[in-house]
Amino acid sequence: MLLVLLLWCAGLSAAAQFGKISILYEPLRSTYGGHGEVALGLVVSIVGMVGLIFGTTAGLLVARIGPRRAIVTALAAGAAMSALQSLFPAYPLMLISRIIEGASHLAIVVVGPTMIAALAPEAKRPLAMTLWSSFFGVTYAILALIGPLVTPVGLFLGHAGFMAALAAILAVTLPPDPKAAPAPMSNLLGQHAEIYASPRLAAPAMGFCCYTFLYVAILTLLPPETPVTQRALIAAGMPLASIVVSLTLGVRLLQRVSAVRLVQYGYAAAIPGFLLLWVFWGNGAGMVMSGFWLSAALGIVQGASFASIPELNDTPEGRARAAGAVAQLGNLGTTTGTPVLAALLAASGPTGLAAAACLLCLAGILVHQMQSRRRARLG
Repeated sequence: MLLVLLLWCAGLSAAAQFGKISILYEPLRSTYGGHGEVALGLVVSIVGMVGLIFGTTAGLLVARIGPRRAIVTALAAGAAMSALQSLFPAYPLMLISRIIEGASHLAIVVVGPTMIAALAPEAKRPLAMTLWSSFFGVTYAILALIGPLVTPVGLFLGHAGFMAALAAILAVTLPPDPKAAPAPMSNLLGQHAEIYASPRLAAPAMGFCCYTFLYVAILTLLPPETPVTQRALIAAGMPLASIVVSLTLGVRLLQRVSAVRLVQYGYAAAIPGFLLLWVFWGNGAGMVMSGFWLSAALGIVQGASFASIPELNDTPEGRARAAGAVAQLGNLGTTTGTPVLAALLAASGPTGLAAAACLLCLAGILVHQMQSRRRARLG
C-alpha cells in the first residue's frame, strides 16, 4: 500500500495546483490585477479548462505512453512551473505556466486512479479508490491551515519541492510500463465517441459529472448564505464530513454493494438533504445540519464513483480511458455548476436551487440505471 499512498500524495500535489492559487488570490491581484478581473480569474480557472477540453485525450495518451512515464513527467513539469510562478513572472508567462500546469494536473488525475486500481490488492481496492477520491478535500484543508503561515514565494517553492521529490521517488518505485504500446492515437474524434458510447467506459464519468456540478457549488454558495455565527463551521465542516464519511461508511458499504449501486444510494440520500436545506434556509443550525447531510451523502457518491472505474473496467487501458472521461466531465461539472446554481439562487431563491439540485441527483441515479441496462444487454 506504500505505492498507493505515494500516488495519493501525487493527487494532493495536483489538487494544490488549484488550491495554491485560491489561497494566494489577493497577492496575485496586487501583481496581476491591472490586467482586469477576467484575466485574473483566468489564472485560476485555466487549469480546469485544460481538463475540460483534453480530459479524454489525456486518457488515450496515458494508455499509449505508459502511466509511470506520464506521472513522473507530469510531476516534474508541475514542479518546474510552480518554481517559475514563485518569481511572479509577467502575466503572459504566468498564464503559459498555468496551461502547462493544467496538462500536468490532468496527467496526474488520470494516472492516479488507474495505477491505484492496478496496484491495490483486490480486498483493499475499495479503500484505496476512496482514499484517492479524498485528495481534493484533504489538500484544501491542509492549505487552509498552512497558507496563512507561509509567504507566497514559500508556498510556491514548497509545492515545487513536494512535486519534485515525488517525481524522483515514483521514478524509482513504480513498476515499469508495459512494453507493448496500444494503437496509435489517430482518429481522436472517433475514439472519443467510442469512449462515450461505451456503458463501461462512460458510466463513471457521467455519474461523476452530476456530483461535481453539485458539490463544488454547495461548498461555494452555502457559507455566504449561512448566518455569520455558523459560517466558519459550515465552510470547514462540510469538506471534512465528506472525507470522513467516504473513508468510513463508504468503504464499509463498498464491501457489501457494488460501486455503481452505491453511487445511486448516495444521490438518493442527498435528495432529502436538499429538501431540508430548502426548509431551513436562513436558519443557522438548520443550514449547518443540511450542509453536513449533503456533504456526507455526496461523499459517498465521490468515493463510489472512483471505485466504479476498476469495477466496470478490468484492463489498464480501459481504466485510463475511463479516468480521462471522469477528468473531462468532472471539470465540466465543476466549471458549470456554481454559475448555474448561483443564477438560479439569485432568480428564484432557495426553491430554484433545491429543485435543480434534486433533479441533478435524479439524473445521477438514472444515468447509472440506463448504463447498467445497456451493460446487461451487451453482456
